[in-house]
Amino acid sequence: MSADYEVYNGVKLSDMFKKIDGNSKRNKIQIESLIQEMMVFIKDPNSAMQLFPMISEFMQANIRNDELLVKLTAVVQRVIQSETKMDSGELGLSDTEKAEILEKIQNATEDIQKEVDDITLGIQSEGP
Repeated sequence: MSADYEVYNGVKLSDMFKKIDGNSKRNKIQIESLIQEMMVFIKDPNSAMQLFPMISEFMQANIRNDELLVKLTAVVQRVIQSETKMDSGELGLSDTEKAEILEKIQNATEDIQKEVDDITLGIQSEGP
């Protein structure tokens, strides 16, 4: 399996792996920072009950985004394997099927990113 395999628009498989790793590290820092910032506003159980759902939504959106990237990478790995099988005479996905799969994944990635952005804006606007 080649890490130089182009997934779409100049994005290579190795770039996807780097993005997954970078997102994971960034999300950890963002979540820790968000929790620390929110702790200042927790004065009683009632305020905690109001803030924790926002933190939870933010964490879940980031987790879904990472899961999508992992799934995308798994699909690309399968595409590479199917191309290898086709080269050896076995049946695999057609170029049209690969393009459809990659388009669906790209659309899902954009939807999740919009959801993360909306949640982030909601948290920022509901702040102190």
